[in-house]
Amino acid sequence: MPQLGNLALAIALILAVYSIVANVYGARRGAPDFVVSARHAIWAMCAMVTIAVVVLWISLLRSDFSLEYVAAYSSTTLPTVYKFTSLWGGQQGSLLFWTWLLSIFTSIAAFQNRRRNPEIAPYALAVLAGVAIFFLMMLNFVTRPFDLLATVPAEGSDLNPLLQNYWMAIHPPSLYTGYVSATVPFAFGAAALITGKLDDGWIRSTRRWAIFSWFFLTLGNMFGARWAYEVLGWGGYWAWDPVENAAFMPWLVMTAYLHSVMIQERKDMLKVWNLSLIGLAFGLTLFGTFITRSGVISSVHSFTQSGLGPYFLSFLITVTLAYTALLIFRSKQLRSPAEFESYLSREAAFLFNNLMLVGIAFAV
Repeated sequence: MPQLGNLALAIALILAVYSIVANVYGARRGAPDFVVSARHAIWAMCAMVTIAVVVLWISLLRSDFSLEYVAAYSSTTLPTVYKFTSLWGGQQGSLLFWTWLLSIFTSIAAFQNRRRNPEIAPYALAVLAGVAIFFLMMLNFVTRPFDLLATVPAEGSDLNPLLQNYWMAIHPPSLYTGYVSATVPFAFGAAALITGKLDDGWIRSTRRWAIFSWFFLTLGNMFGARWAYEVLGWGGYWAWDPVENAAFMPWLVMTAYLHSVMIQERKDMLKVWNLSLIGLAFGLTLFGTFITRSGVISSVHSFTQSGLGPYFLSFLITVTLAYTALLIFRSKQLRSPAEFESYLSREAAFLFNNLMLVGIAFAV
């Protein structure tokens, strides 16, 4: 079983690389067969990651302590529901769960755009596959979920007692869903910058994705606050813990984005601002993962220490620099002749609202 999991992750990485090449080549050369092939590769990648997730879940449910991850985060006495949630209870499993959600959302985006947005969809899917490649490289080479132990223990170390709570089945999946789904509107924004198709088409194509992401970020923060109130004994719902803050900041920026895109659709204004906001929202999801998994800041959420921090920080810097370069390159095309009618206008009120939300995020 572990060998099947490793093989599935290796194949998923190869398929993700192929999908980028086929998407970009097909889009640039006007070869639809390559674009179709790339779409099939994305669906196959999702299938491979799903196989890996199922393998790890089966290993957890069977208490297969030959796997290092199972021995570290499960035990024979652990209730079945917590064996199930142990998938995201540790570093390797949570990274696999993240990658699984990303592959699902990428597959859905590929299906939705199989007959529309022919100019930007291939590039958006290439960006999504590029993000998947980073996570798949971590799973294949850095933090492998299917590593075996030299000596099989008779009993596992068990799941952290703080995580043996029914909120464990609700809060992390909700927050991860909000985090990961923000990648889709970011990818389409990046594709719009790459192709120069800078009208509001990419916004209309991803409006539901942005609302979906905001909704689950909201649920994730609310559920986490309630869990903290019940378990940690802080005497309140919020303690300004670094990981809590890291989950709150993308919500603030995504809220600002959902308000300001309406101005672009109605008045053809705030193009740079909207692209910057969606890039910032995605960057903050990576930053939140960096804060959670790097161990650079002490947090009640830091159940594991790892060496993932430098990799995430490098990826975050690379994405930020590349996206900023695209914004600068397209800056002339993003200028709009439309101006605010008055500082008391509806558009100005939306902008002030945005500035307040982003200012709060900066303060946090």
